[in-house]
Amino acid sequence: MSILQNYYKRVIKRDLINKFPYTYLGEIPQLKKIILNFGCKNSEIRSIASVFLSLELITAKKSLIARSKRANILLKIRRGNPVGCMVILRDEKMYRFLFKLLSEVFPNLKSFLGINISKKLGKTSFSFTLKDLIHFKELERQFYLFTNLPPLNITLITTTKTKEELLYLLKSFKLVLIP
Repeated sequence: MSILQNYYKRVIKRDLINKFPYTYLGEIPQLKKIILNFGCKNSEIRSIASVFLSLELITAKKSLIARSKRANILLKIRRGNPVGCMVILRDEKMYRFLFKLLSEVFPNLKSFLGINISKKLGKTSFSFTLKDLIHFKELERQFYLFTNLPPLNITLITTTKTKEELLYLLKSFKLVLIP
């Protein structure tokens, strides 16, 4: 069991019960999954391969290649060409990745004040983008291979019912949020 998972079970659950009214334990919000997504503007094999490899190194899980659903003439992409990669993290790997993000990546970012909360914040999910990915230890070793990576989209999906519950859950996981 990871540190964050233990922290959620022992501290955050009790805080949520004291803060919000729940009738049974199944209503208590929890983190369901984390989706990591890279989108490439071109469908060259070289750029897709570096994105694919970097995502596998960051998460230690096999990533899926996203293919285009329709052709795009402006971007010179045919239908069925690879356009990105994604990984869905659940359970232990999800908490490990979130801990790595909070303890290693965010403190090393230059002039990091927090994550901006968008005005169209959903009730169950929260998304943000990381532009500088070289702060992951796995990518630092071979930085020359990963110099031109696209931004990484990270989506945290929860079982919350309201925006207030979502923000409270994220803040209790020690995510630095800027309103």
